Amino acid sequence: MRLPTLMISAICLAMTVSTADAGIGLGNQQSVGGVMIAPDGSVRAATVEEQKEMAQVVRNAMQAPTGELAQATDRRVISLNGLQAALKEAHESGQHLDTETMFLAGMQRIEYVIVDQENNDILLAGPAEPWMVRPDGHVVGTETGGAVLRLDDLVTAFRSVETARNDGGIRCSIEPTAEGRLRLQNFLKNVKLRPGQNPAYLEAGMRQAFGPQQILLAGVATDSRFARTLVAADFEMKRIAMGLTQSPVAGLPSYLEIAKHQAQSSVSSPRWWMACDYDPIAHDAEGRVWKISGQGVKTLTEDDTFDKQGNVRSTGRQNPLATKWADMMTEQFEDLSRERPVFRDLRNAMDLAVVATLITQQQLDHKSGIDLSVLRGNDSQVELASYDMPKTLEPQCSFIKGRAGWTVTASGGVNLNAFAISENAVKDETLGNIAVASDSASRWWWDGE
Repeated sequence: MRLPTLMISAICLAMTVSTADAGIGLGNQQSVGGVMIAPDGSVRAATVEEQKEMAQVVRNAMQAPTGELAQATDRRVISLNGLQAALKEAHESGQHLDTETMFLAGMQRIEYVIVDQENNDILLAGPAEPWMVRPDGHVVGTETGGAVLRLDDLVTAFRSVETARNDGGIRCSIEPTAEGRLRLQNFLKNVKLRPGQNPAYLEAGMRQAFGPQQILLAGVATDSRFARTLVAADFEMKRIAMGLTQSPVAGLPSYLEIAKHQAQSSVSSPRWWMACDYDPIAHDAEGRVWKISGQGVKTLTEDDTFDKQGNVRSTGRQNPLATKWADMMTEQFEDLSRERPVFRDLRNAMDLAVVATLITQQQLDHKSGIDLSVLRGNDSQVELASYDMPKTLEPQCSFIKGRAGWTVTASGGVNLNAFAISENAVKDETLGNIAVASDSASRWWWDGE
């Protein structure tokens, strides 16, 4: 018997009810964080009209938060035992999952992972808010405007731990091919700009020469919402950096704006990627309470160079202006993620990957005595929605004509190494005072002190 649910789109956009595919979800599978991704590799921003239609579909498909869910709290607690029991009940009764389950009771972040040996349970605790649907279709908290945590991302995080271990982490990148780089080099050799001529007219020809870019994914199921989040965040970061879309944050201009009139190299270009940015995980003396803190996401950069065959290698060097842009994005991340919830969705995915990896690496499930087979997928009681992921995308690139040549910026990525975070732990004996006792035996979440 399959668990009938709602299909949830990759970034809380374009949600539709689907009965044709089993799995956790609400969603138009082509929409990812305001970016329309089709199986043929075409990518574009959703139009205003499409966003309005998406928002209405989402509102029709969701239940509004009521009771305690309609109130913000600094500490909401989720029982993984209780959550699994709710999933089992839905599976056995053939019911759709409700909105509070799909959105993990409005949780915004996981700040504490607590071993509850008395009840053979693991508890997750952190701030939570009521949720709302923005005019563009994003589902966010009413207080901070941050995208809410998602059940399907939590399940994917648990199911990806061993794959990520074998693959050296979870990674995503959108890369040009060697052949495309060679075609672009040959194209630029024949370009002669007259004084004062705007090079923007070359963009169509440059894209055609570059050709499709490869989507490279590792450590996570490529048909998951989690994977589409990585691709969409990478895509949006690249578009902001290259000035292909207007930055929504005043303190974050495009890289092209800050690099104008600077010397450029014709055989190297900056690459940016987003990575985990957490403080050392703190735990009490008994290893019962674990605290996760830090911004979660930072942007890094390094120069790439390519040879006569179009093959790329890292130089190990950082362009000072590219570093400046990376630092600016890191500093503006909170504001940026409120304006572009795809970046908060990325942080949510990172948070959940860290939680799942911490529980596995530190064997907190064995310490508590909990059986996590439902979330880990060992019994197939929870099926995740499957999304078509193209192997290539239409080229997204921009360029700068400097005093020493052309710089084309086209590479980016996400590097999520949750193992390094979970292993970087420090002792904090004050954490033993955390109180999260349940005031309700009838549900899988409650508000703590």
